[in-house]
Amino acid sequence: MGFDWGIMRDIMLSTSDHTSVVSITLFVTLLCGCIVIGHLLEENRWMNESITALIIGVCTGVLILLISGGKSSHLLVFSEDLFFFYLLPPIIFNAGFQVKKKQFFRNFITIMMFGALGTLVSFIIISLGAIAFFQKMDLGLGIGDYLAIGAIFAATDSVCTLQVLNQDETPLLYSLVFGEGVVNDATSVVLFNAVQNFDLSNINASIALQLIGNFIYLFTTSTVLGVVTGLLSAYIIKKLYLGSHSTDREVAIMMLMAYLSYMLAELFYLSGILTVFFCGIVMSHYTWHNVTENSRVTTKHTFATLSFVAEIFIFLYVGMDALDIEKWRVVSNSPKTSVCVSATLLGLTLVGRAAFVFPLSFLTNLAKKSPHEKIDFKQQVTIWWAGLMRGAVSMALAYNQFTRAGHTQLQGNAMLITSTITVVLFSNVVFGLLTKPLVRLWMPSSKHLSRMVSSEQITPKSFIVPLLGDYQDSEGDLFAENGQAWLGAREGGDRTTLLHPNSLKMLLRTPHRTVHYYWRKFDDAFMRPVFGGRGFVPYAPASPTEQSEAQH
Repeated sequence: MGFDWGIMRDIMLSTSDHTSVVSITLFVTLLCGCIVIGHLLEENRWMNESITALIIGVCTGVLILLISGGKSSHLLVFSEDLFFFYLLPPIIFNAGFQVKKKQFFRNFITIMMFGALGTLVSFIIISLGAIAFFQKMDLGLGIGDYLAIGAIFAATDSVCTLQVLNQDETPLLYSLVFGEGVVNDATSVVLFNAVQNFDLSNINASIALQLIGNFIYLFTTSTVLGVVTGLLSAYIIKKLYLGSHSTDREVAIMMLMAYLSYMLAELFYLSGILTVFFCGIVMSHYTWHNVTENSRVTTKHTFATLSFVAEIFIFLYVGMDALDIEKWRVVSNSPKTSVCVSATLLGLTLVGRAAFVFPLSFLTNLAKKSPHEKIDFKQQVTIWWAGLMRGAVSMALAYNQFTRAGHTQLQGNAMLITSTITVVLFSNVVFGLLTKPLVRLWMPSSKHLSRMVSSEQITPKSFIVPLLGDYQDSEGDLFAENGQAWLGAREGGDRTTLLHPNSLKMLLRTPHRTVHYYWRKFDDAFMRPVFGGRGFVPYAPASPTEQSEAQH
């Protein structure tokens, strides 16, 4: 009687499939648990969903480790593609879709300084510190590894920022820290790729200039691609008016065009993070106003839900992966060195961030005349503290540099992976837990903050605010400073008149208001007539199909 290998293969495949089903079922159950527990702890001043998911992930990892006899601690194998291609896009897109655009663009120069120049400063300090300390520990790392460490730990966690800061309560801090996080992530990935692609045996001024030029090219092209994709989606929906047939088509084209922008950026080796972020901003300004009322409600909640689930998924997995026994077993024979490496990386992260937050804040304050627009010391400390959290981007880059398909047997590489996990957990739990109390202690609600929040639409209604705001209708309101309109005496007369916004003096005094004024004129005259937007598309509460269904 011969052995049937075909039957054996089918049994093995079915067993493998069943194992995957069990893993996914347990993971979905954990996601539901995270959401329920996070809701119960919503009013807690210390906790948030990200911390809750991390803790549940660690506890689950311990349980799986005990059940498996110390063989494994996670249900799913870490995958960079899973993170970068499926989990990160909805998070960043929804952030761009819901961000307070006026606040973001008002602080755009500061955000760029923090996100690009600040990340470069942090990268240099962490890399030099790693070279100075780790070479003495003889970890067997090369110059490329030390520079990669700088890029890995210069990457702040913009996902955590969404959890610990509220753009309605602290609009300035939120726009600065989150905006910096988006640009920071893109800059870190550029630096990381540069470290892997450039010849680091002979570093000179030419390579440094090439790196700077590469970043400028990447930022510009990624932004343009996101804007073009967003405008294309607006034009398609406006011309075809998909809502006349089905709301489902409108929602589908918005979701697919948003994801297409990210994948096109990855296809052309650009920054998908920047592309999908600016695509979200453009879609909220044009595309969202071209769809029916039902589609607006549906897309708002769909994007928010996808982003929320992806965030919980990331933190839950990071918590489970923290106990990856393979890496810990490799470094178990030198616990003292492992603790020293983790402490050194955490210290370098603290110093690297402080080295640019306070000096750049000082330079920014010199250029701002209004005291309300300046970043005071308490806000600087909060920006420094809130940006110390490291998350999934750091994890993904560390796995890319120091493992092969998620595995490594080299002690130096395993030590860097376990130290990255330690820093991610510590920074999220400690810095994340203390950020909310710090904000409430140092920045209680004030008259100025209340006025700023009331002038900015609350989050669910933020979609109706154009790219740089549209609720300041008169030039007197637009060019107001501290509640007073800019007035100038007319030569040879007693009458005072409002300074005209196209005057050079006004441009120097209030550059962002002047840019806002001209943007509104350009947008109303050229952009919205072509691509749609509020006031340029006929109001349609629902598609004919939905209206007929509602009547029955």
